[in-house]
Amino acid sequence: MTALALAAAITLGADPMVLVAVAPGYPGSTAEAQPAMDALAAALAEGARLPSGSIAASYYEAGEPGLERLSKPDAGLALVTLPFFLQHAAALKLQARLTAVPKGAQPSEVWTLVAKKGRVASPASLEGWQILSVAGYAPGFVRGAALGAWGRLPASAKVVQSGQVLSAMRKAVAGENVAVLLDGAQTAALATLPFAGDLEAVARSGPLPSSVVATVGRKVAPERWRALERAFQGMRATPAGAAALDGVRTEGFVPVDAKTLDAARKAFAAVAR
Repeated sequence: MTALALAAAITLGADPMVLVAVAPGYPGSTAEAQPAMDALAAALAEGARLPSGSIAASYYEAGEPGLERLSKPDAGLALVTLPFFLQHAAALKLQARLTAVPKGAQPSEVWTLVAKKGRVASPASLEGWQILSVAGYAPGFVRGAALGAWGRLPASAKVVQSGQVLSAMRKAVAGENVAVLLDGAQTAALATLPFAGDLEAVARSGPLPSSVVATVGRKVAPERWRALERAFQGMRATPAGAAALDGVRTEGFVPVDAKTLDAARKAFAAVAR
């Protein structure tokens, strides 16, 4: 073992540091994602010149199990959706470091509120309505970061988490008091739906980071993060790294747009109080 690898092993201790990915409401399960997460962890360790097995990774498609896993001592890195980050950053002491770029997309995405044509003219139109979204577990994100610039939503408008966006949009088309907040990928797919002509976009967010890589508390020393940062950003340059990225449907990792993220934080905080 080289001196560098020995020092890394001593710093990390006997147990690997864990990268915890959390994407509430999105497809896949912890078990299904594990091979792809193992490949990502191995490529990250290789890129950071850390010993094999010194980094582990796991994925959670539900918020509570992911939150519990991030609370454990070995969870040093988080790869999470922006709504999850805003909801839990303070409690978990998450520090945003990088943005994950989805495959075939951009580092930022625009969230779009859709409703049946002619039914929603302003936020006041949503009095007593339901706003369904995959991000509904984070009402402060929906009301603030995504829709705050449109205007203040009525207190009686209920934000509901739902990964069943097709069903939600059908409810809207059927005339139920339902609006649906779509992420960037869902918005892009909207035009392919047979009932798309019955819906209209009534509000859009500004560009927001899609997913965030964060360190958890002080579990990652500054010099260790510098090595990991290089590994994250250079992953596409190696065959193993490129394959690992493709396995998690990610183009790569880029620096966080601090101005955009700060605006999202402020908008979230303004309605979360």
